[in-house]
Amino acid sequence: MSESFAGQTVDTARRMLTARLRANSVESAELDARLLIGAVLDLDLTGLIAAASRRLTDAEAALLEGFAGRRAATEPVARILGAKEFWGLPLSLTSATLVPRPDTETVVEAALEILRAEVGYDEDRPLRIADIGVGSGAILLALLHERPNAWGIGTDVSEAALRTAKANARQLGLAPRAAFVACDYAAALSGAFDLIVSNPPYIRSGDIDALEPEVRDHDPRRALDGGPDGLDAYRLIVPQAARLLAPGGALVLEIGLDQSGDVASLLTMAGLNLPGEPKNDLAGIRRAVTGRKLPS
Repeated sequence: MSESFAGQTVDTARRMLTARLRANSVESAELDARLLIGAVLDLDLTGLIAAASRRLTDAEAALLEGFAGRRAATEPVARILGAKEFWGLPLSLTSATLVPRPDTETVVEAALEILRAEVGYDEDRPLRIADIGVGSGAILLALLHERPNAWGIGTDVSEAALRTAKANARQLGLAPRAAFVACDYAAALSGAFDLIVSNPPYIRSGDIDALEPEVRDHDPRRALDGGPDGLDAYRLIVPQAARLLAPGGALVLEIGLDQSGDVASLLTMAGLNLPGEPKNDLAGIRRAVTGRKLPS
């Protein structure tokens, strides 16, 4: 049986937790231990250093023990804490939403770049944005944060996910400029949008069982499963978006490994122009592809 955290100093408990997580093959053991003990004590890194010699109470030790067991069983830290930072914004999470990942920030970067590339670019121009499959609201809320004159709508088939996105919009002070609707992709939307973004399910059905357990066992399968070839969602979203985009508007999609060519073909078949190469994420993988509706 593992040694108890009760009565241990903060520094000793952190080292014990790191060792326990490493023994359970958690690659980010040191970082995860710091985040978990910081959450238990409501301290950041500076606070943990300052409190290194303080001893944990029995209640704190019991909470940390629960967190340790969940992380050792492959539950991600973001799921344990119910929160994750994305684009510098704190987001609440639930079991109905994906954990936002740094790779997805590539979609935000690509969207902002395509807006800035407009002839006569005006940062203060009002924009209409749609996020198809909004999940926690990560992409939409990041864009609204960056563009104060933008208004956005997020869709999701999951009512629980929409409740999470709404709560995040309120928490970030963005609720007055955000609306949310339950529907299958963009089926309930109408009107002309300047920008449409989406991080749809794109994992091939047969590949899901081989994913890391943090993803396979904890992210909602419906948000992962892209069908036999991983392209089912794109086949629905691209023609819907082509219809909804204003002339000159852009669609930015997150894509999986080796999907850029297939998704680009779907964009061109829907009459959208490809303004440039897909944008790479920090690992050098093509992660965001853009299609643009030609001006009328």
